Amino acid sequence: MLYQKKIIIVLPAYNAAKTLEISYSEIPMDIVDDVILVDDCSTDNTVEIAKRIGIKNIITHEKNKGYGGNQKTCYNKALELGADIVIMLHPDYQYTPKLIPVMSYIIAYELYPVVLGSRILGNGALKGGMPFYKYISNRLLTLFQNVCSGQKLSEYHTGYRAFSREVLEKINYNINSDNFVFDNQMLSQIIMAKFDIAEVTTPTKYFKEASSINFKRSVYYGLGVCGTSLIHLFHRMGLIKSKLY
Repeated sequence: MLYQKKIIIVLPAYNAAKTLEISYSEIPMDIVDDVILVDDCSTDNTVEIAKRIGIKNIITHEKNKGYGGNQKTCYNKALELGADIVIMLHPDYQYTPKLIPVMSYIIAYELYPVVLGSRILGNGALKGGMPFYKYISNRLLTLFQNVCSGQKLSEYHTGYRAFSREVLEKINYNINSDNFVFDNQMLSQIIMAKFDIAEVTTPTKYFKEASSINFKRSVYYGLGVCGTSLIHLFHRMGLIKSKLY
């Protein structure tokens, strides 16, 4: 705990057998109270490894619910267990668990209720091997999203995120998509609810075992992001009333 705030790490897992153990080993358990792993119907032995390394809270989906569906289960369980601070860490070792203390302190000290690990600040994305087309797409989409939302975030597409309990209880993330656009819908809800967002520079690694969506799915994701951004803008302008908010 930090300042009597319970910290829970959630691991949305899908075929993470090759990287789960190293990811888990770097979680700072001196401040982390609990770890939840949600396995989204993996075809490898992710669950067996999770049990072997000592993760006690393991939830398995009998059917694949998608990246967004996985996160819904993660956050619902974390709130059920009484989390005050919830940090999503991908178990594919693309993001370092060593930033968990920094992200936790920002929320525990009530400086910001949301913290994002940004790959763009400090040029971490390209240094870590992000494909150039993904980098350009990230920058263009982020520019469009900032215009629509009135924000100045360095990126909206990181999978390294920390939230206070208040944030998760106020926004209705359970109505969001079960796919990858879930992340952007959630940030849109957070911004619309007027929660401030902090960013910390995070290194990232792109390698064979790290999860990544292919070009075709990247295109669908990009279209979904644009759609979410326009909905945010039109709702903010009072032209429509979206159920997201």
